[in-house]
Amino acid sequence: MSDPGTIDNAFTGGLKGGAEEPTFSGAQSFMRRRYTKSLEGVDVAILGIPFDGATSNRPGARFGPAAIRRASMIFDGDPQYPSGIDPFADMAVVDYGDCLLPRGLSPLAPAEIERQVTAIVASGVHLISLGGDHFISLPLLRAHAARHGPLAIVQFDAHQDTWDDGADGVTHGSFINLGVESGLIDASRSIQIGVRTIAPRDCGIEVMDAERCAELTGREIAEEIIARVGQGPCYLTFDVDALDPAYAPGTGTPVAGGLTTARALAAIWHARALDWRGMDVVEVSPPFDHADVTAIAAATIVQRYLQILALKRTAA
Repeated sequence: MSDPGTIDNAFTGGLKGGAEEPTFSGAQSFMRRRYTKSLEGVDVAILGIPFDGATSNRPGARFGPAAIRRASMIFDGDPQYPSGIDPFADMAVVDYGDCLLPRGLSPLAPAEIERQVTAIVASGVHLISLGGDHFISLPLLRAHAARHGPLAIVQFDAHQDTWDDGADGVTHGSFINLGVESGLIDASRSIQIGVRTIAPRDCGIEVMDAERCAELTGREIAEEIIARVGQGPCYLTFDVDALDPAYAPGTGTPVAGGLTTARALAAIWHARALDWRGMDVVEVSPPFDHADVTAIAAATIVQRYLQILALKRTAA
């Protein structure tokens, strides 16, 4: 048994290595990573963005980061599937806590998200963000594009999010439209996976709808993603409503006929060779979840992505 002094790895643990404490107790950082605002010696930071002021249907995604962290505790201390490695053996990952936002529906929120995220990304740390509704991807992309240039976006989603809400529109259904128009997104290399709704425009982004995904394995979906994105820098944004409501009931705008969790995870894993520069998982709404089904799916998506980063680091 571990020394009692090592309990609450979120506060007492090192930047690297796994943790050994009961999954049902202790401070709930993401996968027991140390809570810290220091980025010294850090490779990857996990940031919560508890914002759902742009939601058009069911609210509650502001509680998403806390739910995803809680769900991630089941991975504590185990060799990770499918890589079989401890991603924290040689990669320093911290939980940076949550983005501090103005109270209420404040027009200052987008700029504040961008300001805080820019400071992290500009330091050279790889950022993984936990939402929050899908609007947060716009300030996230602004911060990432400021460092890396225009990015191909790999978007798992039931919706294209290309509605025209104006230059100052703050909704979770317009961030792609604004991202393409402002040059943050390289539409010619971008792809949307799992779409099963109709939007007024596609912004030049390839759409791989849910019916097409159902005909393919996860590996085959990844092959189409790789063919579209190519060699340049890319960003992963995963709206949990890309999954069928049977696998992700806890979300604001569920749409029947979506991906299985297994197929989505396989697609991400087999697209691991891409030049990933950051990612977010959004639209987890715990008030509508059941037995943490949606939160577990979201936590597993991030866990899978962390393994990809760790393998790239080992191969470098």
